[in-house]
Amino acid sequence: MRDKILKGASELFLNYGFKSVTMDDIANKLGISKKTIYQHFANKTMLVETTTMFLFEFISEGINQICALEKNPIEEIYNIKQFVMEHLKDEKSSPQYQLQKYYPRIFNTLKSKQFEVMQSCVTDNLNRGIKLGLYRDTINVDFIARIYFNGMLAIKDKDLFPFQDFSMQMLMGSFLEYHLRGICTSKGLETLNKFIISNQS
Repeated sequence: MRDKILKGASELFLNYGFKSVTMDDIANKLGISKKTIYQHFANKTMLVETTTMFLFEFISEGINQICALEKNPIEEIYNIKQFVMEHLKDEKSSPQYQLQKYYPRIFNTLKSKQFEVMQSCVTDNLNRGIKLGLYRDTINVDFIARIYFNGMLAIKDKDLFPFQDFSMQMLMGSFLEYHLRGICTSKGLETLNKFIISNQS
């Protein structure tokens, strides 16, 4: 039952946001009583926190599986983007932004966990890209990995990028291309251009 509640809550939170979804909404969606939810989660904050970590673990595991395939580093970045977009529902309700605004403590915990996972994944991607001659060997890997992480957080800021003007699909695609064009060698740019063209057709 606990997992059923987490999955149902995850779906509602991703679609409608952490703020607007009530315990009644979750109970109605799952066809259970609110009392049943409270048997597993003392209050909404605890449910938000557990759901957030549940989603984080699921996404992290998926990213690790993609990284374990050791594909071409450029393709790997786009595969991770695709996986995240599919499972976070294109982030229509800007969950990260709402988390930061209404649940800052949970947001800060999540941010530090995301940083650990992304730092390791992005650093590995950059080092492999350099070895394969796709990324310039003059880049500062630690600097680029941190800038990449901050850029990912920034594009989810609804004040900076209002969703009526920028879709998450467009933001993610533009940001990845911006990131890669800044670090690719001519060989890497050739791969990137081919990849972009083949994904447009």
